[in-house]
Amino acid sequence: MSDVAAARPSSTVVLARAAAAAPELLLVRRHERSAFGGAHAFPGGVLEPADSRVADHCMGITAGDADALLSVDRGLDYFSAAVRELFEESGVLLATVGRPGVDLGAARDALNDGTLDWQSFVAGNEVQLHCDALHYFSFWITPEALPRRFSTRFFLAAMPADQDAAHCGGELTDSCWMTARDALAASSSDSILLHFPTIRTLESLAGCDSLGALIEWAESRARAGVPCIFPKIEKRGDEARVIVAGRDSGALE
Repeated sequence: MSDVAAARPSSTVVLARAAAAAPELLLVRRHERSAFGGAHAFPGGVLEPADSRVADHCMGITAGDADALLSVDRGLDYFSAAVRELFEESGVLLATVGRPGVDLGAARDALNDGTLDWQSFVAGNEVQLHCDALHYFSFWITPEALPRRFSTRFFLAAMPADQDAAHCGGELTDSCWMTARDALAASSSDSILLHFPTIRTLESLAGCDSLGALIEWAESRARAGVPCIFPKIEKRGDEARVIVAGRDSGALE
């Protein structure tokens, strides 16, 4: 088993906003050369060293409660990464900035091009991260057969009323707001590419017809205890299929 790639800790954010028929979710399209090339997904990415250096700026949840909720040590790192990745990829910042006059657009660009690190941005601008705006609801670990693997915590967050979302122009090439059902329909018609965890997440969210119901659903998942979803891949002839908990869940995307 020494050739199995390590699963990199990561955070993903399902950003939702109220709409007439059902909540709309922000989907971003990954660059063709990225790990999820050409696919639509939710904003997110791997934890970075700076995420562990801003615990004093995490508001709304204690370190102990974060550890218990995620069943890990340094659980606040996942919350920090979720806020950071959402800001870097969509421009939406789940935080209060204490220092006046901060150019958030310029800060976002600097974070994305590596000329500014997260700790410097947070500490230097007296930023308070709204960790209580993140509702933990799902945990996926990539199958061992894949060369790039992730151990990903999924969070739900409501779109702040006073902000706009716009994808970054680097690793993302597009973004859109869609209901879960519309995204699944677009995937079925091959209008967009969705990978397996995104499809299963959308299927779980599709039953909620309001933003309030969506948040309550996520909170109920956290109260019940979020299980780890650890699929595996099996070859059946020329086709690779994903198996979750002993159940055939469809061809590998």
